Amino acid sequence: MKLLTKNILGIIFSLLALALLFSAFYTGQEKIQTLSLDQLATKINSGEVSKIAVMGNDLNIDLKNNQKAVSKKEAESGLSETLKNYGVDPNALQKVSLEIQEQSGWKYWLGILIPVLLPIILIGVFFWMTFRQAKSGMSQAFTFGRANIKLFSSFKNKITFADVAGLKEAKQELMEVVDFLKNPKKYLEIGAKIPKGVLLLGSPGTGKTLLARAVAGEAEVPFFHISASEFVEMFVGVGAARTRDAFANVKRAAPAILFIDEIDAVGRERGAGLGGGHDEREQTLNQILVEMDGFDNETSVIVLAATNRPDVLDQALLRPGRFDRRVILDLPDINDREAILKIHSRNKPLSPTVVLRQIAVRTPGFSGADLENLMNEAAILTARKGEKEIIQTSLYESIEKVLLGPERRSRVLNQKEKEITAYHEAGHALIAASLKNTDPVHKVSVVARGHAGGYTLKLPSEDVHLKTKTQFLSDLAVMLGGFSAEEIMFKDVSTGASNDLQTASELARRLVTKFGMSEKLGPITFGKTQELIFLGREIATEKNYSEKVATQIDEEVKKFIERAYTAAKKIITSRKNVLEAIAKKLMTEETIEREEFDKLIKGFRLKPLTI
Repeated sequence: MKLLTKNILGIIFSLLALALLFSAFYTGQEKIQTLSLDQLATKINSGEVSKIAVMGNDLNIDLKNNQKAVSKKEAESGLSETLKNYGVDPNALQKVSLEIQEQSGWKYWLGILIPVLLPIILIGVFFWMTFRQAKSGMSQAFTFGRANIKLFSSFKNKITFADVAGLKEAKQELMEVVDFLKNPKKYLEIGAKIPKGVLLLGSPGTGKTLLARAVAGEAEVPFFHISASEFVEMFVGVGAARTRDAFANVKRAAPAILFIDEIDAVGRERGAGLGGGHDEREQTLNQILVEMDGFDNETSVIVLAATNRPDVLDQALLRPGRFDRRVILDLPDINDREAILKIHSRNKPLSPTVVLRQIAVRTPGFSGADLENLMNEAAILTARKGEKEIIQTSLYESIEKVLLGPERRSRVLNQKEKEITAYHEAGHALIAASLKNTDPVHKVSVVARGHAGGYTLKLPSEDVHLKTKTQFLSDLAVMLGGFSAEEIMFKDVSTGASNDLQTASELARRLVTKFGMSEKLGPITFGKTQELIFLGREIATEKNYSEKVATQIDEEVKKFIERAYTAAKKIITSRKNVLEAIAKKLMTEETIEREEFDKLIKGFRLKPLTI
């Protein structure tokens, strides 16, 4: 597209140049009179002609009244003879100045040649630009197998490990790699071998690419980076050629580091799923395997790769000698979240009243990218309000926006729908406040966010890595609290509980089939998930149990749901006054924060229960 635009501009400039050339030869003239030979003879006899310029057969006539005229003489006779034949008095002709002009002037020839040459020139320019574009395409074809590999120096903002909060173990592992390249003698003297590949594993947003950039900032060796998707083309063999070219460039700069982002784009398991055994992805993977630990493996190149799908990678890629060192990047804990928030708030004007620790408490399960987005949303909200500092309330609102989506105050509910929503959310909040093994309620609201008509924000006080059966049962009861509240208060149920019922049913089934928490079926897992490696997604669950066991699984799932449902109804029935108090406050104020909710609940002196 850029080349086509360039060609069009070239043609336009050429035409403008020709227009200027024509204008240089154009001279504006007055209206010139054309005379016949007899008229010319009459004017000469009457003494009106002062000069006649002869140019071939053309006559340029200057009259004594300062006007000009033109005429033509006979082709095969001289001017004097022609005028004599027309009766011109010789004495009168002697008074006229006669001038013979040559026809070989450059203006004369340009006047003849340009009308002929102009179309030829334009056609020539068109073909020249066309062939130039074709030549450029041919040169690109010869460089098709070259890798688009970049050196770290192309990054504008250099970062180091000091700019990466948390991930202590991961940074330590990678610091060893950097130190090995900086001081190889220290390791070689003790017999240690340089690791060929380091694989960064973690969920999206945990900081894999950021950590790789920090390695580039720490390393005093060349750091090359490329995306795995840049290897793959529709033509078989191009990916392998680009792989060879990439490794050749890095080897010339050895000792060096090569970072391949999203390596699962080419490193998926071979011979699985759709496609044959010789497609472009497999050819590229084969070349990577050879380059990393093939016949010629005497290189000082460390390959750093990142992926969030280690389960689909080919086993040959993970064997010792290739990506034998794997660095796990977990979601940040509360201390790491606080440190990450401090990093992302460096260039933002925070109010002195902001307490980032409270934001870290409210964001369990947030990745580093989520926290960066949170701070950005708070800054955008502050700017939209026309304020100069980011306050704590803006940060709280940005948490809810990241979790649930933006507020939808335009979605106005009628009085009946608002009442149903208020009792529904009050049911969730009441069950959560009544049971021992549930997370504290941070906020209850009937303001729509995303697809939810209202929401109850329930977050753990600390990071949790394991959950017990009792905690799962309490979670099920909380999920069914809204449904139970609607049924008890209105003797009817609405579609607002559909998502709660779906989530509860899925959790109850996992308790039976995945977690082995069914007393009747015991500690056994049921069903084996089949995954299409080629596409990287689940397509079916293998049924490795009988129809009789399937019936028992359904019965156990139903028992879990019924147990939680019974507990929710019991709590709401016995504490209906608390439910009404929460619902009425929601209908008037629309939102209840944690402090207000705790104060409201404390007035009823609720005793915590267990299921």
